[in-house]
Amino acid sequence: MKILITGACGYQGSLLIPKLLKKNHEIIAIDTQWFGNYLKKHKNLKNIKKNILDINKIDLKDVDTIIHLASIANDPMGDLVQNITWEYSCLGTMKLLNLAIEQNVKKIIYASSSSVYGLKKEKKVTENLSLKPISIYNKAKMITERIILSYSDKIDFTIIRPATVCGVSPRMRFDVSVNMMTYQALKNGKMTVFGGNQTRPNIHMDDLLDLYIFFLKKGKKFNGIFNAGFENLKIIEIAKRVQKIIPSKINIIKNNIDIRDYRVDSSKLLSLGYKPKKNINHAINEILIKYKKNINNVDKKSFSIKWLKQNYKRYFNIT
Repeated sequence: MKILITGACGYQGSLLIPKLLKKNHEIIAIDTQWFGNYLKKHKNLKNIKKNILDINKIDLKDVDTIIHLASIANDPMGDLVQNITWEYSCLGTMKLLNLAIEQNVKKIIYASSSSVYGLKKEKKVTENLSLKPISIYNKAKMITERIILSYSDKIDFTIIRPATVCGVSPRMRFDVSVNMMTYQALKNGKMTVFGGNQTRPNIHMDDLLDLYIFFLKKGKKFNGIFNAGFENLKIIEIAKRVQKIIPSKINIIKNNIDIRDYRVDSSKLLSLGYKPKKNINHAINEILIKYKKNINNVDKKSFSIKWLKQNYKRYFNIT
């Protein structure tokens, strides 16, 4: 199968593509490469450094499926570059869909976010609940979903709403909850928790990548929207999980509480026969093994928000 992957050099894409190449798929990868390029050369890989807004210049001949990962990657980064967050998610996706339909691409798999639901009182946050996003990032994801749905009569689609991803990647991120606290415990011997009673849904990187591959094999009857998160844990519970594996202290800040409180129910996905294999403990242990000896030499690009703050002017040609 020939597959186009956007956001291909990111946290997920830099692991997903080698998996797909091992399965003998042919890949076209596009990414701005702001955070580096960790993809090794391969005879079946065409790696293009390009902005999603310039997607109309890509040849999609014989591409069967698009896995659309490209976006400004979370709430803090979305707040930092608000207009660009809207443009990359919404305008970029519309351009991508127009090109895909024009060139007879059969299917798009879109990585949205479980945070589109906003703050919910319901214990089970299913795909049937209303969307009330609270950040620019969440809102852009919601509108992008609606753009894809508006093309549903012309292209098959799967919209995945992943939980917060955790685990090791060549393009590592230490600005997501499990990874961040594991890094703090390794580096400083203590973790800082703002409040702690907020809930985060979680998914291990390997399970999310397996999910993309799972939906590659599914036909039109699997069109739809699917939550993907399997451990709804309070931030303090995540910190205590880290603490059991990496002896460390937990410093709770009570007067600067993060209001984000998300959770999801993934019963719909599980009913299709998909089964997750890992949990956050696997992620913590994997990070421990990889970084224990080199925790003081972590790539600066692993701290996405700080890196973007330092470099966004040159990325966006701002003087």
